[in-house]
Amino acid sequence: MRILVVTNLFHPDRGGGASVFSDMCYGLRERGHEVTVYTTYPYYPEWRNKSGLSAWRTRQEELNGVEVIRYGLYVPRNPSRLIPRLLYELSFAVSLVRSLFRFKRFDAVMVYCPLAGAVCYAALRKMVYREPLWLNVQDIPADAAAASGIGGTGWFSKFGNVVQSWLFSRANVWSTIAPAMVERLTVIRKRDQPILYCPNFLNGTMASAICSHPSKVGRPPAEPLKLLYAGNIGKKQGLLEFCQILANAKVNFAFRIHGNGGEAESVRKWVESCSDPRFTFGDFLDERGFVEALFATDVFVITEKAGVGASFIPSKLIPCIATGTPVFCVCDRAGPLGTEVEQFNLGRCLPWPEIDHLVDRLEALGKDASTIRMIQQSAVQRSEFYSRDSVIDTVEENLKQLVAGPLP
Repeated sequence: MRILVVTNLFHPDRGGGASVFSDMCYGLRERGHEVTVYTTYPYYPEWRNKSGLSAWRTRQEELNGVEVIRYGLYVPRNPSRLIPRLLYELSFAVSLVRSLFRFKRFDAVMVYCPLAGAVCYAALRKMVYREPLWLNVQDIPADAAAASGIGGTGWFSKFGNVVQSWLFSRANVWSTIAPAMVERLTVIRKRDQPILYCPNFLNGTMASAICSHPSKVGRPPAEPLKLLYAGNIGKKQGLLEFCQILANAKVNFAFRIHGNGGEAESVRKWVESCSDPRFTFGDFLDERGFVEALFATDVFVITEKAGVGASFIPSKLIPCIATGTPVFCVCDRAGPLGTEVEQFNLGRCLPWPEIDHLVDRLEALGKDASTIRMIQQSAVQRSEFYSRDSVIDTVEENLKQLVAGPLP
């Protein structure tokens, strides 16, 4: 098949699913398909053009047999503000419109949505070329914007939901990465498109890095308890609020924070200003550094602001559990992350309304070596579900069905 993939995140970007999107394309190419990617210059999670080239020039390259064509976009200095965020979203769609004049048709188009601008372009392309369109929902933009406060309230939030619904409806097939997100998309859906559950997976290079380490299953927690946060730091994570609450605890712990993103500077400045030796802040980790940090820590921390609900599930959960590291998440218990952690005994979930119990829950977890061991075992066992080959095989089979038609 000739497959076009549209995504704002692709190698060498890190975080936000970039490694998974890239590896999906490589996996489809390994299976004999012709894969073309329309993406942009690397910018994430630092939020700066890392290529050093003009943001509005196109560049073509080949990565692992995949044709990659990069189109520029506006990268805001503060992605947590509404107007810069809108310009960021729209600029990618406008930049991609130039590709419509390449007059190359594909058997199927797959668009990754954390970015509404990518979906906007894919919907326009569908109108022009009539290619079958697969929408892969990694994040529900309107829900995430409302929960983080970026999208505001009232008429603008309603307008955003209307636009999102129209764009999503252009696709013939939807897929998403968690059962709770399938349920949320069922509510949003206006037509009868199939909604497939296609989870993200542990990409090949990270799986190799994990296999190079001995198992940590059975290792008791350290004293003081070692905590790790690593990944994107944006509005919807609420990491600063978590740190401020944890800092009031009269207990000993060692909390390493590594990340970048729209709110990373605020967290870094807070760590520096509070002068609390229990907190350290470092740069975003590369894959091997991330794996080493996971094996070195006792508990991996993931935070999501209240109300994010079913809008997304962090891709960093998968390498975390593959190393056998217990998760401590502060999020909605009924959301994708909370459901996954509690259903499969991957750690502890604490909703924000119960944040007063944060210290007690962490202390209890850190002192219970037998529970830690059971969680470590459960995590490794659950990680097998996120196998690379099985997920790519499922996507390939459904792409064949989509191309064969008839279109739903």
